[in-house]
Amino acid sequence: MIGRGLFLFSQTKTTTTKTTIPRNISFSSQTISKQNPSYGGFSSPENHFISLIHASKTTHHLKQIHTQIILQNLNQRSHVISQLISSCSPFKSMDYALSIFHNFHNPNAFIFNALIRALSDNTQFESSISHFVLMFRLNVRPDRLTFPFVLKSAASLLTVKLGRALHSGIAKLGLELDSFIRISLVDMYVKFGLLDYSLQLFDETPERNKCANVLLWNVLINGFCRAGDMDTASELFEAMPERNVASWNSLLNGFLRKGDLESARVFFDRMPEKNVVSWTTMIAGFSQNGDNKRALDTFYMMLEEGVRPNDYTVVSALSACARIGALDAGIRIHEYVLSNRFRINRQIGTALVDMYAKCGKIECAKRVFSEIKEKDLLTWSVMILGLAIHGCCEEALRLFDDMKSTGIVPDEVVFLAILTACSHSGLVDQGLCFFNSMRFDYLIEPNVKHYTCIVDLFGRAGQLEEALKFIERMPIEPDFVIWGALFCACSSHKNIQMAEFASERLLQLEPKHPGSYVFLSNIYAGAKRWEDVERVRIAMKDRQIEKPQGWSFIEVGGQIHSFLAGDHSHPRREEIYRKLEELKVRSRAEGYMPDIGWVLHNIEEEEKEDALGSHSEKLALAFGLIGTPSGTAIRIVKNLRICRDCHSMMKCASKISGREIVLRDIKRFHHFRDGACTCGDYW
Repeated sequence: MIGRGLFLFSQTKTTTTKTTIPRNISFSSQTISKQNPSYGGFSSPENHFISLIHASKTTHHLKQIHTQIILQNLNQRSHVISQLISSCSPFKSMDYALSIFHNFHNPNAFIFNALIRALSDNTQFESSISHFVLMFRLNVRPDRLTFPFVLKSAASLLTVKLGRALHSGIAKLGLELDSFIRISLVDMYVKFGLLDYSLQLFDETPERNKCANVLLWNVLINGFCRAGDMDTASELFEAMPERNVASWNSLLNGFLRKGDLESARVFFDRMPEKNVVSWTTMIAGFSQNGDNKRALDTFYMMLEEGVRPNDYTVVSALSACARIGALDAGIRIHEYVLSNRFRINRQIGTALVDMYAKCGKIECAKRVFSEIKEKDLLTWSVMILGLAIHGCCEEALRLFDDMKSTGIVPDEVVFLAILTACSHSGLVDQGLCFFNSMRFDYLIEPNVKHYTCIVDLFGRAGQLEEALKFIERMPIEPDFVIWGALFCACSSHKNIQMAEFASERLLQLEPKHPGSYVFLSNIYAGAKRWEDVERVRIAMKDRQIEKPQGWSFIEVGGQIHSFLAGDHSHPRREEIYRKLEELKVRSRAEGYMPDIGWVLHNIEEEEKEDALGSHSEKLALAFGLIGTPSGTAIRIVKNLRICRDCHSMMKCASKISGREIVLRDIKRFHHFRDGACTCGDYW
């Protein structure tokens, strides 16, 4: 295995090109023959072919040029062939690069460097190191251009012993103070997490305070940022003799990675120069930390400043739209992409599919999906999951078959999407078949998410005993999420005895998680066991555990509005509550009766109705009705599962208002039309 033990030098000479790594290699500047010939100038044919190589657009072009090189008897000219190997890298044609290398007689440092770099750049790190070892077997001396990419490979493989051996060899060859190699060494130790070694190397660098060494500072600062040590990173940043925009971006990313959004915002405002990376870092950072509204505001500000986003910026902004259901914002970004001639590649295309699916426009998601020319596994997975959470199970299964027919092999992510589709549609037998196919046909070991999905599959169908038996037979230890899935099923089917059993397991695993207490309180309240409800409530209070707040988002007029349960903070609160009262009265006329069986406390019936009436999704609904034109669809995103009472109210509201109401809860989409829901009341 690569990196086991230190490398000691082996003087055995061989002409084989086998790339296995010997156990004993050392570095010696005296015993390695220097075989780098001097290339003072190149003939006109060589220059001509090198120009053609650099102008190539595909691997096919390279092969055509390679044919002419062979016909011109230039296939053993190292400068030409090294350029040919290097040009394979952007096209990820490493098999072709290796075949070129193995047909070159007596490769020198030019050839080896080109191949090692190409392999490293294409994440073939073990092969990169193997060919570095081959240099020694062929008595080819590595130089200052060899080591940075070997160090990169060792760092990527996290082989610390190999990295230290390389460091030792670099010192023996007298290359330790080379600036290019020095930066690579510091970067390697940073990636190993050995920041003390990195700092020591940095302190021992004679010219570290020269402006030309800004990259060395940036590498070290980035290392401390990744480790979450923002104090040291900030100290280094302030001590820099000169900074570039990458220096600022590193520290900005560090604050965002740590979740310190305010420090990131202040630092961003301080930046003397912001490039597209700066803006993208800020947008992605806000979104990944849950502040999606600010992510979108930053994206629009970026456009106003005249900075053109890159693909990753667009993907980050679309991801923010998807998380909060900001359809109008997503459509605006889509229009921007089209009008500014962005290529709808796999990344942007997949982000658009995800955005439309999670914003409730599954037909738009399907249309974008059909227009993506090069679909990868992630693209298929996102579309299949989108169909699953919208309850379009048959389409999801058909698309899964279509994906396999294209030759794409499913992975654990797409199987999770398929199991979700089966769970939402009550297809227990089919779900189990897919689960077994994943294990036995594709040899994919299920993870905790797959097991949870099967428990949910049984639970939704009311097969609680089968769900419990499945948990008991699992080869992995059930975690909080798995027991939680069983608990939710017990709650839906009002099985108090099994709910208490699952609750005990939940509290053993996470004694301070509020969900266990809330679910159990709901179970007891449904059975009118008020003493037990009070006992759970007191336990929560004694342990200082608070019930998670329910919130809902709704987009009106291009602005995101958020509501908490019982919220009175909105500027139009009086209109909202009047509309809600009107809706309640009209819904009663349609047969709606508040489902007060799941209100936590033993309070009067009227108070129970008031408690239900202020759920966040109802407030969002009322605001949508008064804030949008008649006939337009209302789209709501909720952070928790919708309760039965709110579900009943939404059905009535869709009939009364003549509107489509699209609600996305933590599990799936509900499309309410003319008094019915697409979930078929199965959720």
